[in-house]
Amino acid sequence: MSREAVIVGVGDIPLKDGRAVGGGSVLQVQARAAKAAIDDAGLAMKDVDGLLVAGLWGQPGPGMLASVTLGEYLGVFPRFADTTNIGGSAFEAHVAHAAMAIERGYCDVALIVYGSVQKSERSRTLGGRPPVLTMQFENVWGIPQPVGGYALAARRHMHEFGTREEQLAEIAVATRAWAALNPAATMRDPLTIDDVMRSTPISDPLKLLDCCLVTDGAGAIVMTTAENARAHGSRMIHVRGYGEAHTHWSIGAMPDLARLTAAEMSGRRAFEMAGIRHDAIDIVECYDSFTITVLMTLEALGFCKPGEGGAFVSGQRTAPGGAFPLNTNGGGLSYCHPGMYGIFLLIEAVRQLRGEADARQVPGVRTALVHGTGGTLSSGGTVILANH
Repeated sequence: MSREAVIVGVGDIPLKDGRAVGGGSVLQVQARAAKAAIDDAGLAMKDVDGLLVAGLWGQPGPGMLASVTLGEYLGVFPRFADTTNIGGSAFEAHVAHAAMAIERGYCDVALIVYGSVQKSERSRTLGGRPPVLTMQFENVWGIPQPVGGYALAARRHMHEFGTREEQLAEIAVATRAWAALNPAATMRDPLTIDDVMRSTPISDPLKLLDCCLVTDGAGAIVMTTAENARAHGSRMIHVRGYGEAHTHWSIGAMPDLARLTAAEMSGRRAFEMAGIRHDAIDIVECYDSFTITVLMTLEALGFCKPGEGGAFVSGQRTAPGGAFPLNTNGGGLSYCHPGMYGIFLLIEAVRQLRGEADARQVPGVRTALVHGTGGTLSSGGTVILANH
């Protein structure tokens, strides 16, 4: 490939108690993350000619023109722009779109950015989505959004396969153990399965500690050609495969409540493009909006068969020292979750592939799978990355 697209920079902002250190607007936190990623790549903001932004969380009006608003703020005049928003998986899709744009010559340096100050602004509510368009058939009856839809999927999975609440709790406990190794994580105190089981019920069968955090946060990724990366001495992470899909928005239209069809579709495509098997994957970073999201994603991606997810994660298999390193920064359950989390999965995978994860570093990482989930188990984006 004459213009191979590679990841050369990542950046995020520090948090304290889930809030952006130093405060700031959604544009300011995005600008800080973008600057950190550009510096990490060894490039300059003036080099950016591709801008990919999923949205300005909680910002109506100008936030509807996300790349235009952020481009103006950063002083970037892109010749390629993408504001695809399919929820938390948008950033995995952005990596794919940026790779295609770079390979076709539509841009040379692509900047992917996301930021939110939802915790500082107290803008997140369980009401969430107005009862209009397809939501008019569900929200009027009081389903809490988005947790209610995930709870329905969890209960259906339990009904079909015998999955137990304690098995979901295994995921929260293992993820917290990774967070304990990450100084940037919001929640680092020890956690037990009993702690999860005794936590406040939110939407049966999901409890408080089955649910992701509500925090601020911002992250950015820089991509360019391998040739440009070599010219600037940038460290390259290769994009080996990707896929994206979505199946529904309202939970009542989900094709199968016990199967994550979008992840099946996107994962199959990513593995086919990468030309590798599951045993070539060293670490997995997958969206953990809720514990059930992780379990269903592992099944959908083919790491275990449908219905076997509960057994697969049992015995702290995904915790530090376990056989299946998963969500190594603490995930959305314990690290941060600023509305849409998928960009942080990619940032962590890059740091693991570079050997920059300090106490949580997994030895010998060469290939990583990243999977984002958006909406209410609605969309999926899968990316396979490698350092060779």
